[in-house]
Amino acid sequence: MSASTYLAYDYPLLSVFWSMLLFFLWIMWFVLLFRVVVDIFRDDAMSGWAKAGWLVFTIVLPFLGVFVYVIARGKNMGRREARQARAQQEEFNTYIRETAAGGRSSSVDELAKLSEIRARGDITDEEFRRAKDLVLTGHGPAEHSGPTSAPAPAHR
Repeated sequence: MSASTYLAYDYPLLSVFWSMLLFFLWIMWFVLLFRVVVDIFRDDAMSGWAKAGWLVFTIVLPFLGVFVYVIARGKNMGRREARQARAQQEEFNTYIRETAAGGRSSSVDELAKLSEIRARGDITDEEFRRAKDLVLTGHGPAEHSGPTSAPAPAHR
């Protein structure tokens, strides 16, 4: 009998499936361990000593430490991860909006600034109305830097 045939008889199909199951459970264990460690550092509500304690517990007694952590604090792990994902999405959306606007502020931002200036009393109601009309027609501060700038040349 050749060596490859002998290996096939020595290592049956059920043993292959059992080995694969153990391998994937081992990988899942490391994924869970890393998620717990990341969650320990992510939690802003926990003090530094508590973080150090949980980290030592998960390193010294990994199976027990991870399972106790998941039982004690697992419910909030998902919430913290979702909160971080929302914050990252909001930062990304803000970046996209600012980039798409080309650095210009929107009409709403301009009107809010004008309203604040009027509330402080720096401009009169008539000046506010004129500036608001300029912003709403698209010829306000978002289009040019100020009243001293030269008018745009006419297209021929």
